[in-house]
Amino acid sequence: MINFKNFSIQEGRPEHIKDLLQLIKELALYEKAPEQVTNTESKINEDAFGQKPIFKFWMVYEGRKPVAMMVVYFRYSTWKGKTLYLEDLYIQEAYRQRGLGQILFEVLISYAKKEQCQRISWQVLDWNEPAIAFYKKIGASLSNEWLNGFLEL
Repeated sequence: MINFKNFSIQEGRPEHIKDLLQLIKELALYEKAPEQVTNTESKINEDAFGQKPIFKFWMVYEGRKPVAMMVVYFRYSTWKGKTLYLEDLYIQEAYRQRGLGQILFEVLISYAKKEQCQRISWQVLDWNEPAIAFYKKIGASLSNEWLNGFLEL
């Protein structure tokens, strides 16, 4: 656990799943797609803490109130090697501009180095100007060359 100002940053544990799902739903609302969230607490529990965990997460609390989350998993780049993928980083609006994004990225970078990753990658919506400005501020490269592809199953 990391303490930062009035906040605690905790590596995800099973007792955090309800709070994580709450913040996932808030993020979906912010991204104008609340109907897209079909995940459940039991699926999250299995995927994070089952026999074959496929992702890791961190929660940020102010006291007992969940105010931010970060979800990551490993990918493989044929050009670079092991990559840490940042699936989501969400901070409730009232808690933005307080340094939480910076400290979460420090946690992210530290974890990626510990796991011997060659890079960290993520996506950002083209209309999310605050996030884009933050990523540029920390020195990240953003590409507009790639289109996202996916196939719903």
